[in-house]
Amino acid sequence: MNIPPSKTSPAIFRPEWLLPLGHGIHAVDTGFHREVFDAAYLIVHQGRALFIDTGTNPSVPRLLGALEVLGLAPSSVDWVIPTHVHLDHAGGAGLLMASLPKARLMVHPRGVRHMADPSALVAGATAVYGEAEMARSYGHIQPIDSSRIDGSADGQWLDWNGRRLLFIDTPGHARHHHCIWDETSRGWFTGDTFGLSYREFDTSRGPWLLPTTTPVQFDPQPLKASIRRMLEREPECLYLTHFSRIGPDASLVKRLGAELIEQIDELVGMAQAVPPGTDPARRHAALREGLAALMLRRVRANGCTMDDALVRSLLEIDLELNAQGLAIWLDRETA
Repeated sequence: MNIPPSKTSPAIFRPEWLLPLGHGIHAVDTGFHREVFDAAYLIVHQGRALFIDTGTNPSVPRLLGALEVLGLAPSSVDWVIPTHVHLDHAGGAGLLMASLPKARLMVHPRGVRHMADPSALVAGATAVYGEAEMARSYGHIQPIDSSRIDGSADGQWLDWNGRRLLFIDTPGHARHHHCIWDETSRGWFTGDTFGLSYREFDTSRGPWLLPTTTPVQFDPQPLKASIRRMLEREPECLYLTHFSRIGPDASLVKRLGAELIEQIDELVGMAQAVPPGTDPARRHAALREGLAALMLRRVRANGCTMDDALVRSLLEIDLELNAQGLAIWLDRETA
């Protein structure tokens, strides 16, 4: 269904949903799960616009509202670019594209078929979340006409009205993941490859990153290689989907990248320490507790003084999904 601009007028668009980050880049808080959890990015350049990641179907009114607040018509959007096809990043792409008459979609080549026919994507997500959660959080995932979809290529440059964007293949979180380098801001739009950083855990030391091992394609060695490849460009900032920009500070980004790689090794070691043949329910509980212990230790090392129970509540979604993803990885490793 097409959501007309009148449903997303500035009068109902809250200012805190649109975060200007410089260089024409705006983070849009999609409202997925909670505020300050999931971001889509709206870039404005030479009077034209593009989106990187879209959130879910319920996020689309906020994205269209952001355009209207900035005085942009839907016809000014040239591109919609999901970093990968997981539903918190691309679930709203079909609905959004229905309101953007001139936009094309650029997605990792492994994601092209899922955007044109999302049935397999929906089936996989339903297996993880269940039908009730799918209906509540994601809604009906709309297909996109294949004639409007382009697949990116590793190392491809897009010259967008004089602004250069580079696409690279970044497996490890998902095999259908690419990251986008913005030459203007010297920053990466990272999706989930460079981890997650929730603003509640920021301290005087800076933000804290955690890796994501969510189902079903977590693979630690390619993930670490993807992070190292991104660091080679000495980025000054990272534009995370969860949540918003880190930087501009090249030394901070370098430090966080090194710490993220250390954490991936810690998670793998913790998961491999669970005795083979452990009952699946007990293994899941052990992985959850192992994850919680590692994350609590890391947030404390970053100077966070938040109560343990509150830390765990903010990380509950990640504890559950990361435990599931580690279990799938372990099964694949021992198959």
